[in-house]
Amino acid sequence: MKILMAGDIVGSPGRTVFASVVTRMKADGRVDFVVVNAENSAGGNGMTMKIADDLFAAGADAITLGDHAWNQKELLTTIERDERVVRPSNFAPAHPGKGIVTVSTDWGPITVINIIGRVFLKPMDCPFREMEKLLKEPGLGRVILVDFHAEATSEKVAMGHFLDGRVSAVVGTHTHVQTSDARVLKKGTAYQTDLGMTGPRDSVIGCKKEAILHSFLTGLPVRFEVASEEVFLEGVLIDVDEKSGRARSIKTVREAL
Repeated sequence: MKILMAGDIVGSPGRTVFASVVTRMKADGRVDFVVVNAENSAGGNGMTMKIADDLFAAGADAITLGDHAWNQKELLTTIERDERVVRPSNFAPAHPGKGIVTVSTDWGPITVINIIGRVFLKPMDCPFREMEKLLKEPGLGRVILVDFHAEATSEKVAMGHFLDGRVSAVVGTHTHVQTSDARVLKKGTAYQTDLGMTGPRDSVIGCKKEAILHSFLTGLPVRFEVASEEVFLEGVLIDVDEKSGRARSIKTVREAL
């Protein structure tokens, strides 16, 4: 089966290109199952359940989040409305929602896991120990997809090797910069350090570059606004053997409207 894992959606331009590209890819038979990170989909700042509903209608099968999960406060009280929206599992126990979901499909159950890193980010529970715990849960699918939302490339690479042979794919999100290291690791796990961004490339990680440059040059705070030019969906396309859960191949994706 063919799985698309798409990088962080940024604002309405990202939502538009996601809907366009995923609709096209599913109609062409290029994609069977879609996971997307949407933690920046609401004006570049969090997500709402209305946006989640629109992304599901556009073809998403599961949505992951990250360190900006609660920037739109309404999500604190609405996230549990749809179990296909997952937030990092190693958030503190008091956080609403869950970090894992198993979705029923024509190819059998598919499990999607969202975890967050600790290097250069706010303190969280250990993502490595969290993965050990999650992989012992009953009812997991043979196909297991992990979105590791992390800043440090070393932490992401380490997680890939840690989970090699135990999950179908480990991909990184958060930096909005697509890396060129897509590969199938030795024991059959597809890996890429960062999926990139579903949003405007003529920008600084999705925001209007003039404001960001002004901030860097002056040290003064500025209001970040989502850019709108050169909009692409970035991510990876993974071919997985649904019987064994092993990845056959992984290919970087960058596709425009």
